[in-house]
Amino acid sequence: MVDVAAPAAVLPTLDAERTRELDKRHVLHSWSAQNAINPVPIIEASGVRFTDDTGTTYLDFTSQLVNVNIGYQHPKLVAAIQEQAARLTTISPAMANDMRSEAARAIAEVAPDGMDMVFFTNGGAEANENAIRMARLHTKKHKVLAAYRSYHGATHGAITLTGEPRRWASEPGIAGVVHYFGPYLYRSPFHASTEQEEGERALAHLREVVLAEGPQTVAAIIFETIVGTNGILMPPAGYLQGIRDLCDEFGIVMIADEVMAGFARTGEWFAINHWGVTPDLISFAKGVNSGYVPIGGVILSRPIAESFMDNPYPGGLTYSGHPLACASAVASIAIMRDEGIVEHARDLGARVIGPALHALAERHPSVGEVRGLGVFWALELVSDRDARTPLTAEAMGQVAAACKAAGMWPFIAGNRVHVVPPCVIDEADFAEGLRALDAGLTVADGFVAG
Repeated sequence: MVDVAAPAAVLPTLDAERTRELDKRHVLHSWSAQNAINPVPIIEASGVRFTDDTGTTYLDFTSQLVNVNIGYQHPKLVAAIQEQAARLTTISPAMANDMRSEAARAIAEVAPDGMDMVFFTNGGAEANENAIRMARLHTKKHKVLAAYRSYHGATHGAITLTGEPRRWASEPGIAGVVHYFGPYLYRSPFHASTEQEEGERALAHLREVVLAEGPQTVAAIIFETIVGTNGILMPPAGYLQGIRDLCDEFGIVMIADEVMAGFARTGEWFAINHWGVTPDLISFAKGVNSGYVPIGGVILSRPIAESFMDNPYPGGLTYSGHPLACASAVASIAIMRDEGIVEHARDLGARVIGPALHALAERHPSVGEVRGLGVFWALELVSDRDARTPLTAEAMGQVAAACKAAGMWPFIAGNRVHVVPPCVIDEADFAEGLRALDAGLTVADGFVAG
């Protein structure tokens, strides 16, 4: 037998010290003052855990940026990317490609009825950029309404859509974006005392904004179905249907941003399915392939798609529908089906995560409110429950440190701990993370007044 030598490695192997050195010298990190950060080198990851350069392994309660829905290094998804790389690595979006076609079919199959065409992008921000462009072209109107408590991406148009303070440094943005207040009963901008009141008053406010801006000028209303980074804010019963009715009344395109909430995260393929409402456009990214290869897109309803059957769509991306990315989406959707990941997320949220977090809230006075669905939850931390005073950034830093010391990497956003592990997490691993979270909340309790 003739020995066949393994092929020589093509890629360099850097130790942690060299990785840190080159990162500091050459990498500009997002949302950060570069001298204030020291990114941790991650050397490996598997399932629901990752390991840093010191050999410390953490249970991941962040899914990185709430996108590693099927966990790290799923062998079938890795194999699919490798197989596609051997077949065909890249092709222009002007060509047809088998994986692009199959990815579009698979995504349309799990989308709400009547939404059966897909425009591919490289991520969620580009998806939202193209969604508002489609809405403007379809309606021949120009204004887009977006919520103040929202994040839609960091490209020029998407950051203008974003309502939270991260948009301020990029202003002025694109013309025609108008912000409105969405429902948030815990800190109600409408002085509501019940979920029903909050939903009704939020819809009345949105209608007033539409009328004040002129319905004949409003092309679209965009919203995160469940507000993500700004608090896992759940829409009250009837709120999304109210937006649908308002859009139908005035000929406005309804855009659901499902970049964070889609593909199993809430226990449905798309979060909007929980409320039985069909939008005109859905933007997606993140969970469609757990971020293994950059991909995003817009799912179009048939009436919107018809606008571009005889008239060119004036937009495109060199890597739109990239074969490697599309192959990963095809494999990921198949894995979610085969392994029942959507159903698992739904069951775990209702039977395990929700009850466990509410029980924690009973024991910890620093927890002001628990919100969520599926594997998409937030604990809002306060120093005074009656006044609902948000815990300070310094205090939240100590909460995060306590969680990490206990072996769990937390997702901290403002005065909230978001509980967003990979959707495949099992009960034993979740219980381990819960113990670490309990330690973090004990630290938070030390900041409670009185």
